[in-house]
Parts: sequence; C-alpha cells; structure tokens
Amino acid sequence: MTVSPFKPETARERLMLPLDVPTVDEARVLVEKTAGAVGIYKIGMELQFAGGLELARQLASEGHKIFLDVKLHDIDNTIFSAVRNVAKMGMRFMTLHAYPKTMRAAVRAIREDGVTDLCLLGVTVLTSMDDDDLHEAGYRGRVAELVAKRAADARTAGMGGIVCSPQEAAAMRPVLGDELVMVTPGIRPAGSAAGDQKRIMTPGDAIRAGSDYLVVGRPISKADDPRAAAEAVVAEIEEALA
Repeated sequence: MTVSPFKPETARERLMLPLDVPTVDEARVLVEKTAGAVGIYKIGMELQFAGGLELARQLASEGHKIFLDVKLHDIDNTIFSAVRNVAKMGMRFMTLHAYPKTMRAAVRAIREDGVTDLCLLGVTVLTSMDDDDLHEAGYRGRVAELVAKRAADARTAGMGGIVCSPQEAAAMRPVLGDELVMVTPGIRPAGSAAGDQKRIMTPGDAIRAGSDYLVVGRPISKADDPRAAAEAVVAEIEEALA
C-alpha cells in the first residue's frame, strides 16, 4: 500500500496554527512567539487580504512550512492556473473545495508541472456546519454522508488529503487509507470554548480517531502564553500517539 509522502513524522509536525489575525505585523509576532513549538502555519482569508500572500512567501523562504487555506472553487481553467501559481510560492499545503471537477483540475496542474512537494487538500464540509446548515444550503442527507462521498472523490481524483471535522476522522480513515492525509480543524483542548465550531474534539481524541494534522487556533493564539499553549497541545498529541 502506498503511504503518503505528506505523513507527519513527529507530534510537533502535526500541529497547525492559523495566523488568523488582522495584520501581517501581528502574524509575525505570533510566529515569533511560537516558532519551534508549531509544525505548520496556516494563512487563511483574513490575513490573505491584508498582505498575507507575501508573508506566506517570506515565511516559506525562511524555512517554515506553510498551509495556504484558500479554499478554491472555480471553473477548471482558473483552478488549473491558480494551483500552478501557488505551487511556485513554496507552500506545503493548500485547500480546494472537494468538488470532483475542481479537484481533478488541481491535480492535473501539479502533475503536468511535476510538483511533488505541494499537498492538495479537499475541504469536505466546514466544521462550523451541522446537518441543519446543510439542509438550509440545499443539500440532502447528513454531514457524515457528504464527508464520506467527498473523501472518496478526493482519493479518486488523486488529491493529497482532505479536511474534515475530527468527528468524522475514524470513519474516514478506511476511506483514505494511508495514501491521503487527514487534516482536522475544530480542535479544542478540554475546557476551551467551542466558539463558532460545531463538530469539535480534543487533540488527543482526534489523534486516536485517525487525524494526521490538527488545526488549533484560538486556544493557542489567544492564550496568555501562546508557546506554552502550543507545547501543551503537542504533549497531548505525543501522549495519544504513545
């Protein structure tokens, strides 16, 4: 069985920290406070529209692993061209919505260019959504069913992995095998506020459920000591792996 080249090797590498702050200067401060305690920095839409794309390039050039959370979804040609450009930025991960045509166009872009160091992640269902939210958006069925379908589509398309909530992780591991990695947002250490997340789990439980990477944001970035908070999450990951 093929094992994904994007599988993490250490507990620290499994921790992804979103730089969900309003400015590049604030993002730089958060990186300085947590460097060495976090495996990957995630740059999402908030920061992308405030100079975050250039920051992503800079951090990658400094040796940091960067997750560009762009959640692309567009016509095939646009996806193909956009992914080719992202691949030139030195990113380690990037996201697309897990629609079959979108994923196939993205995979074609990196294969035609011979790119092997960019992991394409298909976003299944946002962790802020539940069954009622799906129904309101016009989808039939339940969240777990749609996640399973999109995970299977991602594997068929040749993606590097998926993004799903930790509550679906155990069920998705057999679908993905070891060929795709699984990234799970909605991670909240015990005692942390859920915020706008609905399908959540603790770091240890998520690892035991089969998650490869954990996205932990506000419990670290809003902590009085972000480094200590990150190290506590890594320690919980290590315990779960053991």
